[in-house]
Amino acid sequence: MSRLKTTDRPYDLVLFGATGFVGTLTAEYLAAHAPEGLRWALAGRDERRLERLRERLPGGSAPGVLRADVDEPATVRALAGQARVVASTVGPYIRYGEELVAACAETGADYLDLTGEPEFVDLMYVRHDARARETGARLVHACGFDSVPHDLGVHFTVGRLPEGVPLTVDGFVTADAAFSGGTLASALNQFARGRQMLAAARDRARYEPRSAGRRVTAPAGAPRFAGEVGAWALPLPTIDPQIVARSARALDRYGPDFRYRHYAAFRRLPVALGGVAAVTAVAAAAQLPPARRWLSDRLRPGDGPSAEKRAKSWFSVRFVGEGGGRRVFTEVAGGDPGYDETAKMFAEAALCLAFDDLPARAGQLTTAVAMGDALTGRLRSAGITFRVAAERDDRA
Repeated sequence: MSRLKTTDRPYDLVLFGATGFVGTLTAEYLAAHAPEGLRWALAGRDERRLERLRERLPGGSAPGVLRADVDEPATVRALAGQARVVASTVGPYIRYGEELVAACAETGADYLDLTGEPEFVDLMYVRHDARARETGARLVHACGFDSVPHDLGVHFTVGRLPEGVPLTVDGFVTADAAFSGGTLASALNQFARGRQMLAAARDRARYEPRSAGRRVTAPAGAPRFAGEVGAWALPLPTIDPQIVARSARALDRYGPDFRYRHYAAFRRLPVALGGVAAVTAVAAAAQLPPARRWLSDRLRPGDGPSAEKRAKSWFSVRFVGEGGGRRVFTEVAGGDPGYDETAKMFAEAALCLAFDDLPARAGQLTTAVAMGDALTGRLRSAGITFRVAAERDDRA
């Protein structure tokens, strides 16, 4: 790895897409919590909106303003060349994300985003991981609710289990929250691109090195009543298990044989069945362009839940880890997952990349591999819970 010199760049951190719903929340969090002396900037395609946002930020913060538009590649490349870390909220990423990933990989700038789109992540690995390894750029996707609580939660759980033995972890997600227009747009786009998503996954598999002497799996699992958490568990088809599996393949601490399963947890079976029916209906509608456009019009990108609604929202991810005669129950929990806590996770991940003493790794990385305990510590200090709920040791 030959890291390009980035310390003399004018900005430690640039937030791209700052005037969007989550972008604004992230800017507000950075303005209120960033360390003294942070050199940062707001970036997007509308300078006037960026300047109005800067004027509204708390604490007298005065970040720079940079104009950059994904339809004008030169402006995106210029942005990457001015920053040590670039944090992008501009999605759907499969449409708008690659130009910035390519620019960061080329210039050695660290990149992070909020994508939950497996196709995008796989394509970026195939196209830009090798160059990022050459320049020292760290490309870290899924730095919000997708997939920080799950990736770091499993990492936290594994750390409480014996070393050098086969391990299993199951994650159970519960939440009470609302969606934004950007989240809906990304979900509809994914549902409509099933074939492309599978093709990207197969392409990645041809390039990705195998884990020598170790096995990592992330099966979907079957619907069941999970007595260990007292809830109905339904397989949750998000990007999170893929991210966890990539962390496990990269880190020997996950043991010689590691398995992760990812579930949505419901106390009542009728609620679980209703959730399945709703997701199935949306997925089916996304295959038809008129229906997809109608759904998109219900909640447009830039729209999102009110502060009052977000204040009442919450999430909890419970993990059950086993191995070597030991069983541990852990939990990652916080407030509004999709927006307030996502902005917090995203901002702290960006600051972690910019300032913390991290492993000397480059290329496409997960949060656990790139930041691990450093980011967990930041999030705990910021109010997100990482705790051991119970432990049992059956070893003689």
